[in-house]
Amino acid sequence: MPTNEQRRANAKRKLERQIEHRAERERKRRLYTIIGSAVAAVVVIAAVVFTVVVTNRDSDTQTASASTSTSTPTTSSPFDVPPPADVGPLPEFAAPEGLGSNCQYPTAEPASKPNRAPRTGEVPTDEQTVSASLETSQGNIGLQLDNGKTPCTVNSFVSLAQQGYFDDTVCHRLTTSDSLGVLQCGDPTGEGTGGPGYSFADEYPVNQFQPDDPALQQPVVYPRGTLAMANAGPGTNGSQFFLVYKDSQLPPNYTVFGTIDDTGLATLDKVAAAGTADGGPDGNPKDAVTIKSLRVDP
Repeated sequence: MPTNEQRRANAKRKLERQIEHRAERERKRRLYTIIGSAVAAVVVIAAVVFTVVVTNRDSDTQTASASTSTSTPTTSSPFDVPPPADVGPLPEFAAPEGLGSNCQYPTAEPASKPNRAPRTGEVPTDEQTVSASLETSQGNIGLQLDNGKTPCTVNSFVSLAQQGYFDDTVCHRLTTSDSLGVLQCGDPTGEGTGGPGYSFADEYPVNQFQPDDPALQQPVVYPRGTLAMANAGPGTNGSQFFLVYKDSQLPPNYTVFGTIDDTGLATLDKVAAAGTADGGPDGNPKDAVTIKSLRVDP
């Protein structure tokens, strides 16, 4: 059976192909728009001169580089992302039976940084939201954790935060493609391959579908301000998470466990504006982002 690290390595390769598909699709869409406008203008002229000449030459395909990461927003197979108008929202939340009644965190692989696994069993959902503060080298990011929808995820995140697991780690990946804008953090190795040594099951929106539902392969919009878990496939959540700074298209395979406040979005916008270190749509942030501390409000 492949390890999480192998799954993440496969996920990295698949994401690179996915971003290439997206870049190519966006390039062709812009090209077709230009061609369409040109054709329309030529048709008007043709009504007078009865002559139409249209030429078209493809430019080089943009190739995305991914210098980091594995448990990044990805999908089980490459797919073409349709135009934004064709992508629906995240599904409405409907509490599944037994939500938070039996949270489990089985050992998955060696931990990248010492920590204790969270408590198992029932996690109460009476407290619907939990506030957290992420202090980074680029500015503060306020978070609201959605315990009412994703108690097992919030339980893990809070446990790691209270142990200082995220402190002095870097956010290793920034994606700035036309259809995906996220900053990924939570790996103590800074390489996209690390985790806490345990894994846990997916929650909302994944648990709104049956495992074999084709909808799990169709992109939806993860809106600006979303906090979600990165993974390397079903049930491989660990410590890596991503912060969405613009509406992004992903299949509903990534647990949404909170939101980002306006101050945090301003910080993310600043990081995104600087771009990646190599200038591509996916890679290390040019302006390095170090998590100084991640604290949960009492």
